[in-house]
Amino acid sequence: MIGRIGLMALAAGALLAAETPLNQRQARMSPEWLTGGVMYQIQPRAFTPEGTLKAAQARLPKLAELGVTVLYLCPVFVADDDMDQAFWSPRQKKSGMNNPRNPYRMKDFYHVDPEYGTDQDLKDFVAAAHALKLRVMLDLVYLHCGPKAVFLEAHPDFIKRAKDGKAVNAAWAFPALNYGNPELREYMWQNMEWWIRDFDVDGFRCDVADGVPLDFWEAGRARIEKIRPDVGMLAEGTRQADQLKAFDLDYGWGKAFAEMRDAAAIRKLWETMRRERPVGGAKFVRFIDNHDITNDDYENRLEKRWGSAKVEAALAALFTLDGVPFLYNGQEVADAARHSIFGRLPIHWANGETEAGRARFAFVQKLCALRKAEPALTKGEVEWLDSDQPGAVLSFVRTLGGERVVAVVNLTDKPVKVAVKGADAGRVLFAQGAAGDGAGGFELAAHGVWIGKK
Repeated sequence: MIGRIGLMALAAGALLAAETPLNQRQARMSPEWLTGGVMYQIQPRAFTPEGTLKAAQARLPKLAELGVTVLYLCPVFVADDDMDQAFWSPRQKKSGMNNPRNPYRMKDFYHVDPEYGTDQDLKDFVAAAHALKLRVMLDLVYLHCGPKAVFLEAHPDFIKRAKDGKAVNAAWAFPALNYGNPELREYMWQNMEWWIRDFDVDGFRCDVADGVPLDFWEAGRARIEKIRPDVGMLAEGTRQADQLKAFDLDYGWGKAFAEMRDAAAIRKLWETMRRERPVGGAKFVRFIDNHDITNDDYENRLEKRWGSAKVEAALAALFTLDGVPFLYNGQEVADAARHSIFGRLPIHWANGETEAGRARFAFVQKLCALRKAEPALTKGEVEWLDSDQPGAVLSFVRTLGGERVVAVVNLTDKPVKVAVKGADAGRVLFAQGAAGDGAGGFELAAHGVWIGKK
């Protein structure tokens, strides 16, 4: 037992930690399988024509061949089927699919939706992924639930309610879960334990994580670590204290990263995000597409808006910058089909058999192999390199011990000649539309990429 003196010491330690500026506190250690991995998002309704876990399982060898290592599976739990559109999100209505079953509006947190298969199908999917050395993260949607959630009859106080007893909605017109209720917290913590213990999943991506109290996530993390010590946690959020105890990664949001056209703005945003966070607590997933982006602009997908050259330049930047690169399903074959989380609109996998699709697969495969082969790209510090084209060219070096991997990426649609200070890397690891003179001078085609090592 902890005596009075021990309790006083713990309290004093907690007070001291609270008074220490956040950016001087130490972030938690994170599992290497996650921070050193390549993440791939599977949106089941788009990933296969069948839209099932069994069909998705059959495609896992192709993902292993690509070189990804972490699968993030969009929600496959039982979705609410309530037809009252007062409880539908604006995007759900706008989709025109008239489908009540929004995968981000839960009816039952404890079972797989029959649309995707059975509980056993999910267990089989995870086992098959593990056999291919792929990790699996499930998507937890804990901010809200559906109006017909299975627990509401027995536990009406599991959601927030107004004085007249009516449900209080969170964003998207969904009833807000009540984290002021200890019983609700216990129900959700046991849900986290359920998926880790009974389904052998490796961790969670947590939807709208900033909307749920941080102390809930911290306590939940502590509980599931007792089952799986190397569990991984990704927050769809930007809360600066996330990585002290609860999470390993946050979303790398920001206009500069979303647009990928202003190298100086990307550098400034990166420096700001690093400066504001705990030591070692500025770890992010790096992406240019995901189910939200695709769903909102489905008529003008990234491949159409940007073109293949810019997409590939951006991917090269994501794979060489710090953080975890994140691929959206079908991105590896330059898919431009409409996707929606509100209905079954599958990836055009036939595009993978075209010249453009094969070229993209090979391009991403090379990036995955490069990240695996060069420890500096997963563990090395980032040092930004100045150039005479600061807005057009992204230039930095990843340093680990005596090894240096230099990345120079033209973010514009025009050729540039650029001089980069400190980019005197000799051996070329990867080049597309780019050449270097070995002394920091580069000629880059539109969206050209040069990666080298010294």
